[in-house]
Amino acid sequence: MRMSVHLEEWELIQPFRISGFEWVNSRGIVVQLSEDGFLGRGEAQGVFYLDETAESIFEQVHAVAGEIEKGITRKELQELLPAGGARNAVDCAMWDLECKKSGKTIWELTGIDPGPVTTVFTIGLESTPEAMAAKAAAAANAPVLKIKLDGHQPYEKLAAIRAARPDAALVVDANQGWDFELLKEVIPKCVGLDLGMIEQPLPRGAESCLDSSELETAARRYNMINIKLDKTGGLTEALKLAHAARSKGCKLMVGNMVGTSLSMAPSFVVAQLCDFVDIDGPLLLKYDHPNGLVYNRGEVKGFDPSLWG
Repeated sequence: MRMSVHLEEWELIQPFRISGFEWVNSRGIVVQLSEDGFLGRGEAQGVFYLDETAESIFEQVHAVAGEIEKGITRKELQELLPAGGARNAVDCAMWDLECKKSGKTIWELTGIDPGPVTTVFTIGLESTPEAMAAKAAAAANAPVLKIKLDGHQPYEKLAAIRAARPDAALVVDANQGWDFELLKEVIPKCVGLDLGMIEQPLPRGAESCLDSSELETAARRYNMINIKLDKTGGLTEALKLAHAARSKGCKLMVGNMVGTSLSMAPSFVVAQLCDFVDIDGPLLLKYDHPNGLVYNRGEVKGFDPSLWG
């Protein structure tokens, strides 16, 4: 087996803000695995709040290139690399290569039946309720909005968005921007706003579930697990976490780290198992791969196997 890995940068349509961070582009890596004339690809951006960067996950993959080229299995990969962006890119490339070599689709390999899903459209953080309401109103074709918030006027911003989009389903992502006291203050106020859920309100350490090793504690405290492949370290662990979380009665969401359709394609597989879907990354980019995910008023119909899987 031969492997190559390179950095890629994709420009965003407009700057994207969450609590404590702002991006103007999506930077990540693409791993390509070739064997017997077949090529498999996987893309990852890494987990920014764990200090992963495109450069750091590139170096992680490069450091184990020799082991990967010996032809390890996906199970062996789980031991070779820790959960994170580096393992995600390699794991997804391995799935893609297996599809190409076997002549089977990812649906045949996983035993999951594909169907269209409805993704959220993300409303990035703005400084005023009026600005966020304007962005929500402009996204009139999106039936589900995911609202990025921090600790500044969270209820006021949500109330303004609900007034601007009474028709939309709303979910919230605080990106670790609240403390427990603010969480207790905001939740009772939001009862009348008909929110679907609040994602990641507290800092890492106070709560979170990156992979299946952290499920036990999270499942005792929360009723929904958000699965991101850059956090689980690939589709293999993501599917393991999804099935384990379901067995504990948890609802599921699949999320993304703002990548192209090459990143979203494996997440679309996980989306088939989820109650909430957040795979709108390509909608935030100026450009995307050909044959990528097809979006139409919030509905995602999948991708061409020539892209991945």
